[in-house]
Amino acid sequence: MNAPTPSLAGLDLRVEIDRLRKERNAVILAHYYQAPEIQDLADFVGDSLDLSSKAASTDADVIAFCGVRFMAEVAKILSPQKTVILPDMDAGCSLEDSCPPEQFAAFRAAHPDHIALTYINCSAAVKAHSDIIVTSSSAEKILAQLPMDQKIIFAPDKNLGAYFNRKTGRDMLLWPGACIVHEAFSETELLKLKALHPDAPVAAHPECPAYILDHADQVGSTRAILEFALSSPAETIIVATEPHIIHQMQKAAPHKTFIGAPGADGNCNCNMCPYMALNTLEKLYIALRDLTPRIEIDEATRIRAKAPLDRMLAMAAGAVGQGDLGAKRVTGD
Repeated sequence: MNAPTPSLAGLDLRVEIDRLRKERNAVILAHYYQAPEIQDLADFVGDSLDLSSKAASTDADVIAFCGVRFMAEVAKILSPQKTVILPDMDAGCSLEDSCPPEQFAAFRAAHPDHIALTYINCSAAVKAHSDIIVTSSSAEKILAQLPMDQKIIFAPDKNLGAYFNRKTGRDMLLWPGACIVHEAFSETELLKLKALHPDAPVAAHPECPAYILDHADQVGSTRAILEFALSSPAETIIVATEPHIIHQMQKAAPHKTFIGAPGADGNCNCNMCPYMALNTLEKLYIALRDLTPRIEIDEATRIRAKAPLDRMLAMAAGAVGQGDLGAKRVTGD
């Protein structure tokens, strides 16, 4: 999907998207890292797994996932009977890209005494080679249920794995992947910002490197960061994750000030996910109009990928699926 075609000139995209949503019996999902105009028209805004779970519980025939490819794949894994579309199929993820399925399978084969705990930010093919899928909010609860002497591969996020190694005292073998957004934060610039706002706590995602997490007052998933930002008595909060989540914070607590943690150039623009930014209203309209690009997963891979997702849900009930901020806004009538 490339730039909007001239035929879209003059269209009221929000009106047309609403029309197609009803005609297609579609549910529109938006991750917290999407642009505000997409968040504001979505039926659900939230974390990736929670969004897929909510979509599976609806009677929608079509899921339009405004996020990145691995998220839309999870929606297809959980709702194989539904048509799942992604506004731009190039909306990938640096973590997914860092862990090619063939290399991951070979790595697993080289460590047969290890089980694989795999972060949800990976392809369906990598999930199919995993034992348990984890999210940033469920990993600690799952690790608590595994013997301390159990050898574990943690993939693909080395920063997230290192965070849980430090927190739990484990020595998991870490796949060397990282999120380009969270790696872009600068410790030097963060310290300068903290000096300007000495009373402002820092809320950080555990995908950040340790040198950022060491300065955080709250470390957690996007949902946990959001909840902290809204419940903290602080009037100003520094947010060390993709800055589009601040849109939801500002809507829920307009009296507070939220500042995106800076990158090396002193601003937060370099920390905006370039993959999330590929989704636009124009591309969402075209995807709903044409029901393409579609997420397709062969059934054997889907079943194999679903098994470790089911293990996570069984082991961490109550620690996942809590990422939504508000109620569904479109009734479908």
